[in-house]
Parts: sequence; structure tokens; C-alpha cells
Amino acid sequence: MRKFTKQLFVSVITLSISLCSFASLSVGNQAPNFILNDQNNITHNLSDYRGSWVILYFYPKDDTPGCTTQACDFRDAVEKIIASRSTVFGVSLDSVESHKRFAEKNNLPFSLLSDEGGVVSKAYDSLSNFISFKASKRNTFIIDPEGNIAKIYLSVKPSTHSQMVLNDLNQLQN
Repeated sequence: MRKFTKQLFVSVITLSISLCSFASLSVGNQAPNFILNDQNNITHNLSDYRGSWVILYFYPKDDTPGCTTQACDFRDAVEKIIASRSTVFGVSLDSVESHKRFAEKNNLPFSLLSDEGGVVSKAYDSLSNFISFKASKRNTFIIDPEGNIAKIYLSVKPSTHSQMVLNDLNQLQN
């Protein structure tokens, strides 16, 4: 019984820390800045996109079924995203080289940012840690032209997410 109580206590503390961590990032907050390289080794700094809407979507792993579905969903919506005066970035812990292969294979016309150390994923409360395996959570953030978080999506459905983002962008921009 004592072992179970100790495990329960550790689980409650871990959950509390996780919830407190997420509570620090909410709509209206300044979006954490980042400087990351994309699949073409081009450096992107969030502060360079002031004055524009930014869609920052985190995903677990290049070339996996759900992540491919999500990337292709954004690919198919990219013209509407551009028309909404927005830029889309995909972010995962994969390398620049992995992103390059993934983007070429799926004809992705937007930047995939390499967050190999997980620093940006962690700053956006989007880092999963499974024992020794780390990955980005499937979360998305709409960042307004002033650099504030306008919308947060947690654990999104890959196949229909871009339409939800476009609908919300339309409402936020009007």
C-alpha cells in the first residue's frame, strides 16, 4: 500500500507540474521567440514575421502516417493560408535533412523547422517526454501580427485541422 501511495503522490506532483507549465502559455501572451533552420537550411526568426499572422504547428515525427496527413492537409490549404496574409511553419525535433526528405516527398511548399534540442517545443508547452524518447506534441498556435498568441489548439486531428485554422483565422482577422 505504501508503494502505491508513493506512486500516486509522484503522479499527482508530475501532473501538477505539467498543468502549471501549460498554464504559463495562454491566448493573449507574447509568443516565445524562436530562431530555427528549415529544410533548406534557411534561418527563421519569429520576430522577423511581426506584422503578419503565423501558424505554428508542432508534430511528432516526419514521414509517419498522422504527421504526413497533417502536413499534406496544410499543403492543400496553403493558397488559402497565404491569401489570409499568414505564414505556416511545421515544427518537430527531426533534423534539417529529415525535413528536406519529408518536404520533397510530399511537395510541401512551406517551411519545416528543425527543433532538434526541443527548446522551442518546450517553450510552447509542446514537448512530450516518454522515458528516453522525446517528440513534439501535435499542438498548433496562431500568432497575431503583434506577436501574441491568438489561438491554441491541443492534440489536433491531422486530417481536418487546416480548415479549422482557416475558419478561426478568418474570425480573428475580422
